Amino acid sequence: MGYRIVVAGATGNVGREMLNILAEREFPADEIACVASSRSQGEMVDYGDTGRQIKVQNIENFDPAGWDMALFAIGSTATAEYAPKFAAAGCTVIDNSSLYRMDPDVPLIVPEVNADAIDGYKARNIIANPNCSTAQMVVALKPLHDAATIKRVVVATYQSVSGAGKQGMDELFEQSRNIFVGDPAEPKLFTKQIAFNVIPHIDSFLDDGSTKEEWKMVVETKKILDPKIKISATCVRVPVFVGHSEAINIEFENEMSAEEAQNLLREAPGIMLIDKREDGGYITPIECVGEFATFISRVREDPTVENGISLWCVSDNLRKGAALNAVQIAELLGRRHLKKD
Repeated sequence: MGYRIVVAGATGNVGREMLNILAEREFPADEIACVASSRSQGEMVDYGDTGRQIKVQNIENFDPAGWDMALFAIGSTATAEYAPKFAAAGCTVIDNSSLYRMDPDVPLIVPEVNADAIDGYKARNIIANPNCSTAQMVVALKPLHDAATIKRVVVATYQSVSGAGKQGMDELFEQSRNIFVGDPAEPKLFTKQIAFNVIPHIDSFLDDGSTKEEWKMVVETKKILDPKIKISATCVRVPVFVGHSEAINIEFENEMSAEEAQNLLREAPGIMLIDKREDGGYITPIECVGEFATFISRVREDPTVENGISLWCVSDNLRKGAALNAVQIAELLGRRHLKKD
């Protein structure tokens, strides 16, 4: 016997990826419902490469009673309206938006990092999925923190336009095409031209000069991993379609060599270490697309601090940063709390 699963936002980038991953991982689903706004009602979406298509229903009219879990990828505004209704009906919500991440009654989960925290889900019947840039970073930090206790992290991100949704991907494509034919490349979604450029600004600015994206990386990492870790983040949008990259500098309380870090990362769950000190001996965003792993390269000691390591971290943001992590949470929830005979 399997689960009855709802995918909310099934016509968006992340919702479609959720369906792909559910199919790829052969998630034990007896029934799958796809819901979205009234604009998408009646559309057909693919269930991975199975050849099966599912008709999209209007979330406004959908009855969640009797469904086990709902994977939400509908943004904070719609989530605020529908997540409590689904949760109250007994359907556990696994939410990809930022709405509930810092709610003390809602677990914020990366299964490779803090699986035990899921046991608190019953307080709201809602589980939060972290920000895409946070998810891949904490997977990399976890084995290192367990071994030598991280004091401080300085991270600069190189985030793809798919993090801003289909509109972001369309804008990069259209601007690139326009530049090649000599047409204007006016920004619409982004604050400046994204094609052949980088923009050190993701989400809104806060009073201290940081952006909300940077704030998310700080507070979410503290909630997931350890509140004592000090974190400084600079989040940058780059002209890449899919795949987030991060340059991470880590300072430890205890001794950590590059070789020890490599050995720990090589054996850690969810990580693929590709670190050859030669031309091309590292992973770039284009190579991580469609992959489940968080890739680590360029592990080296930082001579400017007593116990420091620098590394390069790359992951498919639509997968580990969103859809894959949500499905992994669903798998974890099923194993620990919603077992089927």
